[in-house]
Amino acid sequence: MKRNDIRNVAIIAHVDHGKTTIVDSLLKFSGQFIVKSDKVQDMVLDSNPLERERGITILAKCVSVNYLGNTINIVDTPGHADFGSEVERVLKMVEGAILMVDAVEGPMPQTRFVLRKALTLGLKPIVIINKMDRPNATPSTVLDSVFDLFMKLDATDEQLDFPILYASGREGWASVNMSTRGKDIESVFMTIMSHIPPPNEADESKPLQMQITMLDYNNFLGSVGVGRILNGSVKKGQTVALVNEKSIYFPKITKAVYIDKFHGLNKQEVEEAKAGDIVSIAGLEGVEVGDTVCDVDNILPLPRLSIDDPTVSMNFFVNDSPFAGCGGKFLTSRHIKARLEKEAQTNVGLKIETLEVEGKFKVYGRGELHLTVLIETMRREGFELSVSSPEVIYKEIEGKLCEPMEFLTLDIESQYQGAVFDLVGKRSAKLENIVSVGDRIRLEYIVPSRALIGFKSEFLTNTRGRGIMHHSFYDYMPKVNVVDLRRNGVFIAKEKGKTTAYALGNLQISGQLFVGPGIEVYEGMIVGQNSRENDLVVNPCKLKKLSNMRNKSTDDVPMLTPPRVMNLEQAVGYIAHDELVEVTPVSVRLRKKILNHLLRKRSSQNEVEK
Repeated sequence: MKRNDIRNVAIIAHVDHGKTTIVDSLLKFSGQFIVKSDKVQDMVLDSNPLERERGITILAKCVSVNYLGNTINIVDTPGHADFGSEVERVLKMVEGAILMVDAVEGPMPQTRFVLRKALTLGLKPIVIINKMDRPNATPSTVLDSVFDLFMKLDATDEQLDFPILYASGREGWASVNMSTRGKDIESVFMTIMSHIPPPNEADESKPLQMQITMLDYNNFLGSVGVGRILNGSVKKGQTVALVNEKSIYFPKITKAVYIDKFHGLNKQEVEEAKAGDIVSIAGLEGVEVGDTVCDVDNILPLPRLSIDDPTVSMNFFVNDSPFAGCGGKFLTSRHIKARLEKEAQTNVGLKIETLEVEGKFKVYGRGELHLTVLIETMRREGFELSVSSPEVIYKEIEGKLCEPMEFLTLDIESQYQGAVFDLVGKRSAKLENIVSVGDRIRLEYIVPSRALIGFKSEFLTNTRGRGIMHHSFYDYMPKVNVVDLRRNGVFIAKEKGKTTAYALGNLQISGQLFVGPGIEVYEGMIVGQNSRENDLVVNPCKLKKLSNMRNKSTDDVPMLTPPRVMNLEQAVGYIAHDELVEVTPVSVRLRKKILNHLLRKRSSQNEVEK
């Protein structure tokens, strides 16, 4: 028996094009929203603290809405390229995709990425041109660009026949007419019901098949698997088999202890779920992303989820600085290894490798942001660790060494184009297109991924914070030559102690400080940037010598320039190959891998001799 009372749809778009906001409007229209302190909370799906702070979606989430007796399951997906693995796996649960495009910006790099994935899977698209309330909206131009993008991505004739809506997620309305403001958001529901097909392939009469696309954990019930039931049905307490392509002959036998269906923003326990439903099943011991839940008498594994390979790696170390243990609760390699392995179970874009050196792990991810979000999450959980600078992952293709390349889009004011051209030119970037819109210019480049490490901070500095940048993975291409982007050396603390204004006043003449007075430092810690290319060992704790002579000029308090304080992302993008970022719940410090000056000097000499 096949179902016609259910629709499964994902919302996909470039970052900040309004996916989560439109979901808010859909939930409010259907009566599903959260009230806190007599106010309706916005961005309800961005429940993770990091998501709310950064204003981005990191984790895919599912909600369910009842419309005229039909169930519409809506999956909100991340828009940033580094979290593309979240997009790839959840698209397996749906039959259609709503593509959101900004009415001013038009299609952007991540628009191309997510749309390509959706079209490849054969999903039926709906296009919503959002943010129609913006003063500079050009929906007709944006629509032409969307059609061009569909053509470039080899959309089928059926996929090209997509319905178009014009909306303002913030104001809560949508319309089928470009020049008419809608009364409410109901036209989105109507379009979903008329254009997105029901799960026609789902057949309740066939043996049970459900692929796990997301994982959760319940302290009382254990591992929780989330996915769409492709065929058959499952009842509470039923014994099921967990199987994948590798374990087809040795499936894990477990029990569906608890079954939840999504109901609005919450979950609702049910006794039975059928083909076409998106559900979460608790008690699946040993479940992994990609596993198929089957009937024990009919072991029928589904094809493994196809996830793009990582492009960047970082080394994670046990924190061995003199300040280790002063701010965190989890310090040992056992703690770090257990946390990384737990993350790898749910974060399918992540890979973990334990290296031979004790307390050292190599973590592979989809980008710099992907890895720094993990580090920031661990820091807030009480972990202490040190991390190296990101390194791109090379591949040998047809006998040539290739590296990952990014499609980079820069939106700047015309007055900064000279500075930006110079900045990007150093990174072996290839200019693909220039578009002028009023007094702003949009530049499109193909650039090596390694050249973008630490680029954002410099770009914002050169554009006085007014530039906008986006990038997404493009392809593997032959390795190009990129010059050393950090030309300046650093100030390295000579000894452990507390910094003094007197010492820092002398140091700032020769460079830029990273610490202020009265800060505890240790030998090998980086306290500033030298104005020259060489590293310099300094004493930031030096005290002023006392004498019997009174001199007004020598008694003056030095005027210190405010230090440059880096957040985690900036610190990771700044460090060189022989440096680390020490991450604790209370601080982010820069340091040399080898703290002792003599040992560091001896090590560099050995490298030269080799």
